Amino acid sequence: MTAGAGAPPAPEAGPIAPAPVSVPSQREPGLGPGQPEPGQGPGQPAPGRKGQPVRLRALDGLRLLAALMVAAYHYGGRDGEIAQAWGASPRHIFPTASSYFAYGCLGVQIFFVISGFVICMSGWGRPLRSFFASRVSRLFPAYWAAILLITVVFALPWVAFETVSPSDTLVNLTMLQQPLGADRVLGVCWTLWAELRFYALFALFVVLPGAGRQRVVLFCAVWTLAAAVTDAANQPLLDLILMPNYAPYFIGGIGLYLIHRYGHDATAWGIVALSFLIGQHYAVSELWHRPNPDFFSYRSTFGIVAIVAFGYLAVALVALGKLNWANWRWLTVAGALTYPFYLVHEHLGWVVVGYLHRTLGLPSYATFALTILLMLTLAWLLYRFVEQRLTPVLKRSLSAARVR
Repeated sequence: MTAGAGAPPAPEAGPIAPAPVSVPSQREPGLGPGQPEPGQGPGQPAPGRKGQPVRLRALDGLRLLAALMVAAYHYGGRDGEIAQAWGASPRHIFPTASSYFAYGCLGVQIFFVISGFVICMSGWGRPLRSFFASRVSRLFPAYWAAILLITVVFALPWVAFETVSPSDTLVNLTMLQQPLGADRVLGVCWTLWAELRFYALFALFVVLPGAGRQRVVLFCAVWTLAAAVTDAANQPLLDLILMPNYAPYFIGGIGLYLIHRYGHDATAWGIVALSFLIGQHYAVSELWHRPNPDFFSYRSTFGIVAIVAFGYLAVALVALGKLNWANWRWLTVAGALTYPFYLVHEHLGWVVVGYLHRTLGLPSYATFALTILLMLTLAWLLYRFVEQRLTPVLKRSLSAARVR
């Protein structure tokens, strides 16, 4: 089987981890003498939110939790190649836990909410060139390394899984394999494609003209309405651009950043509430089905809505500063590992699970835990020797102004 074959369609794959971002100074750009200080006028940042950048470490921890949820889903909450790795369906390997692992795919929705928050924060007051450089330098170094690593591992003669064709592997390096119709090296890369479209919309309508509260609110309102109309119109091109089934989560994260930046605000809370109501609808419609013994698992409506609500609530607590007490340094490391872990955990996890469980005979839960530990270790190696070395170089190269 190819690396991309058998990977379930959205939202059954995995998340992308947004870049770890520190909270920037909250003073509005361009404030001068005679203009209201932050918090002293309408639309100004809330008091107490200006000053030196601080790290939202709780958001890093939430990011890792979402990634581990998806890993649990990929290792024990679905069938497919992972059943080949275990030698039996995970439903038999984990007769009780598999029904809970099946909810792990909802880590994707949580990730998209986090992404809306982080991208709005990182794009605020930043020129388009800088925003573009930060996104490209964040996404591509670890991604390229993961593509090459999985291609090499799957090419080994004793590995039961096959990678995609050389031509499709090269296309995968562009991160545009889905719209180009190429096989995917990474089944989870569908979320990267969703993220890229979100970045493009945000860059075009917010970053390029200059981020401001009114512009961001208008962006959220127009995108929400346009996505709903697109769903009703059944137009594939508009659906591709506006992503009605993913838009609510990104928009909800943006609304929560507005609350973080400006404090309690009826408009921002309205954006969050509306996006949650729409988002839970899409989550239920895509993941719920009537009880059926032919399906791997059954997810209840209540369970789906509860996990989506947990994602919104957790980011809301971060936005309101209620989780500032979770300021442990190890959470920063956890946030840094999430993206490379996300990239490699599924496909390399098939190989590791098969070796530990079927070759070495380790018990299922020991194999499960050790596989996650090994994937986190590999993620640290990618972060230390790929991201930390290549990301700054790529960012500087893309940020440098061209001299004529």
